[in-house]
Amino acid sequence: MKRKTKQKMKAVVRNYRDTLFRMLFRDKERLLSLFNAVNGTHYDDPEELVITTLEGALYLGMKNDVSCMIDMMMQLYEHQSTVNPNMPLRNLFYVSDLLQKYVYEEGLDIYSRKQIKIPTPKFVVFYNGEEEQPEQKEICLSKAFAANTGEINLELVVLQLNINKGKNEELKEICQTLQEYAEFTERVRIHRKEMPLEDAIRTTIDECIRDGILKEFLLKNKAEVYHMCLYEFDVELHEKVLRKEEREEGLQEGKSLAKQVFKAFLSGKTPEDIAKELDIPLEEVEELVL
Repeated sequence: MKRKTKQKMKAVVRNYRDTLFRMLFRDKERLLSLFNAVNGTHYDDPEELVITTLEGALYLGMKNDVSCMIDMMMQLYEHQSTVNPNMPLRNLFYVSDLLQKYVYEEGLDIYSRKQIKIPTPKFVVFYNGEEEQPEQKEICLSKAFAANTGEINLELVVLQLNINKGKNEELKEICQTLQEYAEFTERVRIHRKEMPLEDAIRTTIDECIRDGILKEFLLKNKAEVYHMCLYEFDVELHEKVLRKEEREEGLQEGKSLAKQVFKAFLSGKTPEDIAKELDIPLEEVEELVL
């Protein structure tokens, strides 16, 4: 069962489709509104905005959602329905590719004695999952560094903004599309608890058109949005299943290890000997037996 679930998840990732978030903010006017909301700016000409979203580049099975640039400010936006502490690492991959592309297109010489100027990046994740999260928080790449050397020579900070109901309402008021996107996904989740996913999506689309939520967009792209949401929520469900399986697997492994440690300890072996024999940190052994 576990193997089939993982295989299905991999198949879904390989057959990557655009997400609703990505499709909505592919439009320059909507994206400029989001840029202004995030940065407190007041740009009014969508043509000043350059969309830099990676097309065709895959990292760990995912494209970056949306990236853009205006006045040498490069912004990378992602949406997440699950909490992901690895977003800084993913964004490091994305921005590296974007900066290489920028340097090449601008004809800049990285070997020059004169320091070249590159766009100032900003990384934002819009979170709309069901797990409780603060209104906003920073996720730092340095938290992933395995060796604690006392110094940080590389850092990347991702700002996670919670866009669920009651969170960051001022931000959503400034960007109407973000507000309506959050409302749409919230309604799908509510209906999904009452009916099959396919019916939940169809019901939400019809309701939102009736209530003027993403109305023009949904009328124009109704079939595509249906299939897109079916894919997105299917992936979300499988991620939850996989995380549950991993927790259960980890719990079983922990119980097995504890039995081995206790058995060795009762036989008269020292914590140091047990740690060496089982190839685990001494601290773990001491927590179990002392």
